[in-house]
Amino acid sequence: MQIFEVKETTDKKEFIRFPKELYRDDPDWIAPLDNEVEAVFDPSGNPTFIHGVAIRWILKDSKQLTIGRIAAFIDHLRSKANSQLTGGIGYFEVIDNKDAAFMLFDIAKNWLASNGMEAMDGPINFGENNLNWGLLVDGFMQQGFGMPYNKRYYQHFFEDYGFKKYFEQYSYHKTVRGIDDKIVEFPVRMMKIADWLSKRPGYSFRHFEFSDQNRYINDIVEIYNSTWSVFKEDFTPLDPAFLAESIRKTKAFIDEDLIWFAYYYDKPIAFFILYPDLNQIIKHFNGRMHLWNKLRFIFFKLTHKMTRMRAVAGGVNPSYQNSGIESTIFLQLYNVFRNKQWYKELELSWVGDFNPKMIAIYEALGASKVKTHVTYRFMINSELAFRMYKEEISERLHPGQ
Repeated sequence: MQIFEVKETTDKKEFIRFPKELYRDDPDWIAPLDNEVEAVFDPSGNPTFIHGVAIRWILKDSKQLTIGRIAAFIDHLRSKANSQLTGGIGYFEVIDNKDAAFMLFDIAKNWLASNGMEAMDGPINFGENNLNWGLLVDGFMQQGFGMPYNKRYYQHFFEDYGFKKYFEQYSYHKTVRGIDDKIVEFPVRMMKIADWLSKRPGYSFRHFEFSDQNRYINDIVEIYNSTWSVFKEDFTPLDPAFLAESIRKTKAFIDEDLIWFAYYYDKPIAFFILYPDLNQIIKHFNGRMHLWNKLRFIFFKLTHKMTRMRAVAGGVNPSYQNSGIESTIFLQLYNVFRNKQWYKELELSWVGDFNPKMIAIYEALGASKVKTHVTYRFMINSELAFRMYKEEISERLHPGQ
């Protein structure tokens, strides 16, 4: 077996081609768009390169057939937001061969170590965590857009190599319309709270509009940063430029009515973002977005083939948590579901095991946990102590205990 760094055009094509061969007989795997994968490693298309660096490799056997691939990257902002310098690995795919898997882990680990990293997380994305983050360990079914799908044997490779669970990520599903095509009512208690709160003085609710997208981007950043800075002392703020680029890339399939904001006397206090599930369309394209598939995309979109929605992000200003404001957001969405009858299913993903408040909200909504992904951490510097993310949060919120 021999490892090659991806440099030439032929290597880049092979990096994208290999998973299509690996999952050829797996009906649950959906090929991501080729150009979206390549954009992750293009400095002109991925703003993370402003403060980061990435590298990737392919592994070949004695017959020069590709049998694996991996990427390693350092986001210097994210790296410094840890108690030790931490890099990441992702886009890991390999045949069912532990030696091959360990060769890929080794080269990524050694590269990260040579660049000063003391730990590596994986599998993660070179960018924000709403895409390609975590290893699927339970709930092997067709995934929503951006949610990773992988071979079942990968879990053993990660854990046998020495990776430990940093945190678990749960995806909840809720049926919006039943077999009879009637809307499924949301829990009465939640809707009563939402109706009462939405009528109180000062509260207002608006959905996203592309015509005023800069305002809404700034509102998301303000709420997100106020929410997550509480959890971690060295929290890395959300970059408005990165968010703007993400919205630009998804403009073709975003539904403005599925992105809602709550305000209190015009101060943004909560947001919730749902995307129609693009995977329901691109599963027909085998990763290619040529002219014919672009025309097919328009047809599938206009004929409402995207019947599932995926929650990709949300946040509530800490001063308004436990107030019921989350319920008012779901009330707005419920009214959208009632009017747009093609939406059948809601996926709430992902919520970390360190976020019991959001888990409680999803369960109160009547959603069921159906999938689990895991973000692993490997301590390159074995002299440093490993701690799960929720332990780090606990120490942040309750110092000295």
